[in-house]
Amino acid sequence: MAAELAAFGRELSDSGAAQVAGAFTDMPDADELIKASPNAFLLGVLFTQGVAAERAWAGPWLLRQRLGHLDLVRLADDREAVDAAICESPALHRFTHTVAGWISDAAARLLACYEGDASRIWEPGSSVAEVSERLSLFRGIGRKKAAMAVEILRRHFGIPLSGADEGTVAYDVHVRRVFLRSGLTLRDSPEEVRAAAAFAYPGSPGTLDLPAWLIGRQWCRPVVPRCEECRLGEVCPRRVWMNVEGVGARTGARVADVSRGA
Repeated sequence: MAAELAAFGRELSDSGAAQVAGAFTDMPDADELIKASPNAFLLGVLFTQGVAAERAWAGPWLLRQRLGHLDLVRLADDREAVDAAICESPALHRFTHTVAGWISDAAARLLACYEGDASRIWEPGSSVAEVSERLSLFRGIGRKKAAMAVEILRRHFGIPLSGADEGTVAYDVHVRRVFLRSGLTLRDSPEEVRAAAAFAYPGSPGTLDLPAWLIGRQWCRPVVPRCEECRLGEVCPRRVWMNVEGVGARTGARVADVSRGA
Protein backbone atom coordinates (compact mmCIF):
# COMPACT_ATOMS: atom_id res chain seq x y z
CA MET A 1 0.00 0.00 0.00
CA ALA A 2 2.66 2.52 1.03
CA ALA A 3 4.85 1.51 -1.91
CA GLU A 4 2.05 2.12 -4.42
CA LEU A 5 1.21 5.52 -2.93
CA ALA A 6 4.89 6.47 -2.99
CA ALA A 7 5.17 5.33 -6.62
CA PHE A 8 2.23 7.56 -7.54
CA GLY A 9 3.89 10.43 -5.69
CA ARG A 10 7.15 9.95 -7.61
CA GLU A 11 5.25 9.96 -10.90
CA LEU A 12 3.60 13.24 -9.97
CA SER A 13 6.96 14.69 -8.93
CA ASP A 14 8.59 13.62 -12.18
CA SER A 15 5.75 15.20 -14.16
CA GLY A 16 5.94 18.44 -12.18
CA ALA A 17 2.23 18.26 -11.39
CA ALA A 18 0.89 21.36 -9.66
CA GLN A 19 -2.49 20.36 -8.28
CA VAL A 20 -5.11 19.00 -10.65
CA ALA A 21 -4.24 18.00 -14.23
CA GLY A 22 -0.86 19.74 -13.89
CA ALA A 23 -2.41 23.16 -13.20
CA PHE A 24 -3.25 25.23 -10.16
CA THR A 25 -6.52 26.60 -11.48
CA ASP A 26 -8.78 26.30 -14.51
CA MET A 27 -8.12 29.94 -15.48
CA PRO A 28 -5.03 30.08 -17.78
CA ASP A 29 -4.13 33.69 -16.92
CA ALA A 30 -4.48 33.04 -13.19
CA ASP A 31 -2.43 29.87 -13.51
CA GLU A 32 0.32 31.71 -15.35
CA LEU A 33 0.51 34.37 -12.64
CA ILE A 34 0.98 31.75 -9.92
CA LYS A 35 3.74 30.10 -11.94
CA ALA A 36 5.49 33.35 -12.90
CA SER A 37 5.35 35.32 -9.64
CA PRO A 38 6.72 34.05 -6.32
CA ASN A 39 4.74 36.76 -4.54
CA ALA A 40 1.51 35.64 -6.21
CA PHE A 41 2.31 32.05 -5.23
CA LEU A 42 2.65 33.08 -1.59
CA LEU A 43 -0.65 34.96 -1.74
CA GLY A 44 -2.21 31.88 -3.34
CA VAL A 45 -1.12 29.81 -0.35
CA LEU A 46 -3.02 32.25 1.86
CA PHE A 47 -6.16 31.74 -0.21
CA THR A 48 -6.00 27.93 0.10
CA GLN A 49 -8.30 27.57 3.04
CA GLY A 50 -11.85 26.31 3.07
CA VAL A 51 -12.55 26.80 -0.65
CA ALA A 52 -12.01 24.69 -3.78
CA ALA A 53 -8.35 24.52 -4.80
CA GLU A 54 -8.97 26.02 -8.23
CA ARG A 55 -10.83 28.96 -6.72
CA ALA A 56 -8.11 29.53 -4.13
CA TRP A 57 -5.23 29.63 -6.59
CA ALA A 58 -7.18 32.00 -8.85
CA GLY A 59 -7.40 34.43 -5.92
CA PRO A 60 -4.23 36.45 -6.55
CA TRP A 61 -5.10 37.06 -10.22
CA LEU A 62 -8.68 38.02 -9.41
CA LEU A 63 -7.45 40.33 -6.66
CA ARG A 64 -5.06 41.99 -9.12
CA GLN A 65 -7.93 42.42 -11.58
CA ARG A 66 -9.99 44.25 -8.96
CA LEU A 67 -7.21 46.35 -7.46
CA GLY A 68 -5.30 46.94 -10.68
CA HIS A 69 -2.05 45.85 -9.00
CA LEU A 70 -0.35 43.52 -6.53
CA ASP A 71 2.07 46.17 -5.31
CA LEU A 72 3.27 45.12 -1.89
CA VAL A 73 3.50 48.63 -0.43
CA ARG A 74 -0.08 49.37 -1.42
CA LEU A 75 -1.31 45.95 -0.24
CA ALA A 76 0.33 46.55 3.14
CA ASP A 77 -0.74 50.18 3.59
CA ASP A 78 -4.25 50.24 2.12
CA ARG A 79 -5.95 47.43 4.01
CA GLU A 80 -9.37 48.89 3.40
CA ALA A 81 -8.89 48.62 -0.37
CA VAL A 82 -7.75 45.01 -0.08
CA ASP A 83 -10.72 44.19 2.12
CA ALA A 84 -13.16 45.89 -0.25
CA ALA A 85 -11.71 44.08 -3.27
CA ILE A 86 -12.05 40.67 -1.64
CA CYS A 87 -15.53 41.40 -0.30
CA GLU A 88 -16.85 42.74 -3.61
CA SER A 89 -19.54 40.46 -5.02
CA PRO A 90 -18.85 37.75 -5.89
CA ALA A 91 -16.53 37.52 -2.90
CA LEU A 92 -13.09 36.10 -3.60
CA HIS A 93 -13.17 33.94 -0.49
CA ARG A 94 -15.60 32.70 2.12
CA PHE A 95 -13.45 34.20 4.90
CA THR A 96 -13.35 37.66 3.33
CA HIS A 97 -12.06 39.93 6.10
CA THR A 98 -9.72 37.30 7.51
CA VAL A 99 -7.97 36.61 4.19
CA ALA A 100 -7.76 40.32 3.43
CA GLY A 101 -5.92 40.86 6.71
CA TRP A 102 -3.58 37.97 5.96
CA ILE A 103 -2.72 39.47 2.57
CA SER A 104 -1.89 42.89 3.98
CA ASP A 105 0.19 41.33 6.75
CA ALA A 106 2.00 39.09 4.26
CA ALA A 107 2.84 42.08 2.05
CA ALA A 108 4.24 43.95 5.05
CA ARG A 109 6.31 40.93 6.11
CA LEU A 110 7.68 40.43 2.61
CA LEU A 111 8.81 44.06 2.55
CA ALA A 112 10.29 43.96 6.05
CA CYS A 113 12.01 40.57 5.93
CA TYR A 114 12.51 39.55 2.29
CA GLU A 115 13.09 42.79 0.35
CA GLY A 116 9.70 42.38 -1.29
CA ASP A 117 10.60 39.08 -2.94
CA ALA A 118 8.95 35.87 -1.74
CA SER A 119 11.54 33.74 -3.54
CA ARG A 120 13.97 34.74 -0.80
CA ILE A 121 11.91 32.56 1.55
CA TRP A 122 13.17 29.52 -0.36
CA GLU A 123 16.55 30.91 -1.39
CA PRO A 124 19.28 28.50 -2.63
CA GLY A 125 20.78 26.40 0.11
CA SER A 126 17.62 26.34 2.21
CA SER A 127 16.28 23.15 3.75
CA VAL A 128 12.73 21.84 3.86
CA ALA A 129 12.59 22.55 7.59
CA GLU A 130 13.88 26.11 7.20
CA VAL A 131 11.41 27.01 4.45
CA SER A 132 8.55 25.44 6.38
CA GLU A 133 9.45 27.52 9.42
CA ARG A 134 9.73 30.75 7.41
CA LEU A 135 6.36 30.16 5.77
CA SER A 136 4.67 29.31 9.06
CA LEU A 137 5.64 32.72 10.44
CA PHE A 138 3.24 34.37 8.00
CA ARG A 139 -0.15 34.92 9.56
CA GLY A 140 -2.57 32.57 7.84
CA ILE A 141 0.03 29.88 7.07
CA GLY A 142 0.32 27.18 9.70
CA ARG A 143 2.17 23.89 9.59
CA LYS A 144 -0.44 22.31 7.32
CA LYS A 145 -0.29 24.92 4.60
CA ALA A 146 3.48 25.26 4.95
CA ALA A 147 3.88 21.53 4.30
CA MET A 148 1.71 21.78 1.21
CA ALA A 149 3.58 24.83 -0.10
CA VAL A 150 7.00 23.27 0.41
CA GLU A 151 6.02 20.19 -1.57
CA ILE A 152 4.67 22.30 -4.42
CA LEU A 153 7.90 24.29 -4.46
CA ARG A 154 9.92 21.09 -4.67
CA ARG A 155 7.67 19.16 -7.03
CA HIS A 156 6.30 21.74 -9.43
CA PHE A 157 8.88 24.52 -9.36
CA GLY A 158 11.90 22.26 -8.89
CA ILE A 159 13.29 24.27 -5.96
CA PRO A 160 16.28 22.23 -4.69
CA LEU A 161 15.63 22.15 -0.95
CA SER A 162 17.77 19.90 1.18
CA GLY A 163 16.46 17.66 3.96
CA ALA A 164 13.58 16.03 2.10
CA ASP A 165 13.36 13.52 4.96
CA GLU A 166 12.19 16.43 7.17
CA GLY A 167 9.17 17.08 4.98
CA THR A 168 5.67 15.91 5.77
CA VAL A 169 2.10 15.79 4.50
CA ALA A 170 -0.51 18.45 5.16
CA TYR A 171 -3.07 17.42 7.76
CA ASP A 172 -5.74 17.86 5.11
CA VAL A 173 -9.20 16.28 5.06
CA HIS A 174 -8.48 14.27 1.89
CA VAL A 175 -5.04 13.14 3.03
CA ARG A 176 -6.43 12.06 6.39
CA ARG A 177 -9.25 10.08 4.81
CA VAL A 178 -6.90 8.21 2.48
CA PHE A 179 -4.43 7.44 5.26
CA LEU A 180 -7.22 6.07 7.46
CA ARG A 181 -8.99 4.03 4.82
CA SER A 182 -5.78 2.58 3.42
CA GLY A 183 -4.59 1.51 6.87
CA LEU A 184 -1.50 3.71 6.82
CA THR A 185 -2.72 5.05 10.16
CA LEU A 186 -5.37 3.89 12.62
CA ARG A 187 -5.91 7.22 14.35
CA ASP A 188 -6.82 10.65 13.04
CA SER A 189 -4.46 13.18 14.59
CA PRO A 190 -1.74 15.43 13.13
CA GLU A 191 0.95 13.47 14.94
CA GLU A 192 -0.31 10.06 13.80
CA VAL A 193 -0.76 11.07 10.16
CA ARG A 194 2.66 12.70 9.95
CA ALA A 195 4.30 9.75 11.68
CA ALA A 196 2.59 7.39 9.24
CA ALA A 197 3.93 9.39 6.29
CA ALA A 198 7.45 9.32 7.73
CA PHE A 199 7.21 5.56 8.28
CA ALA A 200 5.76 4.88 4.83
CA TYR A 201 8.33 6.93 2.94
CA PRO A 202 11.17 7.95 5.29
CA GLY A 203 13.34 9.47 2.58
CA SER A 204 10.74 12.03 1.54
CA PRO A 205 7.45 11.89 3.48
CA GLY A 206 6.10 14.98 1.75
CA THR A 207 6.07 13.14 -1.56
CA LEU A 208 2.92 11.38 -0.31
CA ASP A 209 1.01 14.64 0.10
CA LEU A 210 -0.25 15.28 -3.44
CA PRO A 211 -1.08 11.67 -4.35
CA ALA A 212 -3.08 11.21 -1.15
CA TRP A 213 -4.87 14.52 -1.70
CA LEU A 214 -5.71 13.70 -5.32
CA ILE A 215 -6.94 10.21 -4.44
CA GLY A 216 -9.09 11.59 -1.63
CA ARG A 217 -10.54 14.28 -3.83
CA GLN A 218 -11.18 12.21 -6.95
CA TRP A 219 -11.85 8.64 -5.81
CA CYS A 220 -11.80 8.12 -2.05
CA ARG A 221 -14.85 10.30 -1.56
CA PRO A 222 -16.61 10.72 1.81
CA VAL A 223 -19.76 9.13 0.39
CA VAL A 224 -19.82 6.45 -2.34
CA PRO A 225 -16.06 6.09 -2.84
CA ARG A 226 -14.99 5.01 -6.33
CA CYS A 227 -12.65 2.24 -5.25
CA GLU A 228 -12.69 0.38 -8.58
CA GLU A 229 -11.34 3.46 -10.35
CA CYS A 230 -8.77 4.37 -7.70
CA ARG A 231 -5.05 4.11 -8.32
CA LEU A 232 -4.76 2.19 -5.04
CA GLY A 233 -7.83 0.03 -5.64
CA GLU A 234 -5.98 -3.26 -6.00
CA VAL A 235 -3.84 -2.90 -2.88
CA CYS A 236 -6.03 -0.83 -0.56
CA PRO A 237 -7.90 -2.67 2.24
CA ARG A 238 -10.84 -0.33 1.48
CA ARG A 239 -11.72 0.61 5.05
CA VAL A 240 -14.45 2.83 3.62
CA TRP A 241 -16.29 3.11 6.94
CA MET A 242 -13.45 5.30 8.20
CA ASN A 243 -14.08 8.99 7.68
CA VAL A 244 -12.98 12.38 8.96
CA GLU A 245 -15.94 14.60 8.15
CA GLY A 246 -18.05 15.17 11.26
CA VAL A 247 -16.85 12.65 13.83
CA GLY A 248 -13.13 11.91 13.96
CA ALA A 249 -12.17 8.31 13.33
CA ARG A 250 -11.50 6.43 16.58
CA THR A 251 -11.28 9.71 18.52
CA GLY A 252 -14.90 10.52 19.32
CA ALA A 253 -14.09 14.19 18.81
CA ARG A 254 -15.49 16.48 16.16
CA VAL A 255 -12.92 17.50 13.60
CA ALA A 256 -12.76 20.08 10.88
CA ASP A 257 -10.25 20.82 8.15
CA VAL A 258 -9.77 24.06 6.30
CA SER A 259 -6.07 23.69 5.54
CA ARG A 260 -6.31 23.53 1.79
CA GLY A 261 -8.80 23.98 -0.98
CA ALA A 262 -11.54 21.38 -0.99
